[in-house]
Amino acid sequence: MTAILHRIIRQSELPQVCGLKRTQIQQLIKEGDFPAPVRLSARRKGWLEAELIAWQQQRIARRQDH
Repeated sequence: MTAILHRIIRQSELPQVCGLKRTQIQQLIKEGDFPAPVRLSARRKGWLEAELIAWQQQRIARRQDH
């Protein structure tokens, strides 16, 4: 069995990665239009880089469809 490592993007890095503010991100999560975070500890959460890339690609595809 091969272990797969996933890069975790911490909440503090998230606005630079996706270009949105925390409040916008939280709203999109509630609406189901943004990847859900992974709980890292009682006070920390992060996002899988691969899921953020997939989210960005979906947004780009929507733009190209219009």
